[in-house]
Amino acid sequence: MALITATVPVTAFQQNCTILMCEATHRAAIVDPGGDIERIIAKLDAMGAKPEKILLTHAHLDHVGGTAELAKRYQLPIEGPHKGDNFWIQALPQQAQMFGLPPVEMFTPDRWLTGGEQVTVGDVTLDVIHTPGHTPGHVVFVQPEQKLALVGDVIFNGSIGRTDFPQGNHADLISSIRDKLFPLGDEIEFVPGHGPRSTFGHERKTNPFVADKRG
Repeated sequence: MALITATVPVTAFQQNCTILMCEATHRAAIVDPGGDIERIIAKLDAMGAKPEKILLTHAHLDHVGGTAELAKRYQLPIEGPHKGDNFWIQALPQQAQMFGLPPVEMFTPDRWLTGGEQVTVGDVTLDVIHTPGHTPGHVVFVQPEQKLALVGDVIFNGSIGRTDFPQGNHADLISSIRDKLFPLGDEIEFVPGHGPRSTFGHERKTNPFVADKRG
């Protein structure tokens, strides 16, 4: 079964909210709805998508700011991130205040995720990989047959996630990328939390932070 993907940049941070739609059923998951709810809904409508859940890679404001509102609007369950990010969810009101943004509602995921689990979108299954470093509870969603990964803020085209936020850890981040993501295969295309797509192979060759060491 194939997934159709559409990315909607949201908020002042231009965060990539991604809609994953099962081609067979038109059921869809909304990944990291950081805000600008009406833009996300307009894309869902344009795709003819039937939202069935929200998936979260991690709990920074620009990735989850619209979660509570969208979940209420469509009565959607929230899956993810890993419980290690619960402190970020509890701090959402303070995060919004710090950036001078309107109040953001806290929420409790219906399902915390751990590495080795799976999530579904319609008839399609994605693997869950726990990838701490940017945040302690960060997860990545991978659809191996389609060679697609949604990596949040772990790795970007030409860069990697920041680790200077509370409970960030640079060594953990590098390990998550090199030991958990790169082994999935060079041909895997990934949608990062910000900026353009890339592949693990391209980043292994060119990314100044995590490229293979050349002797």
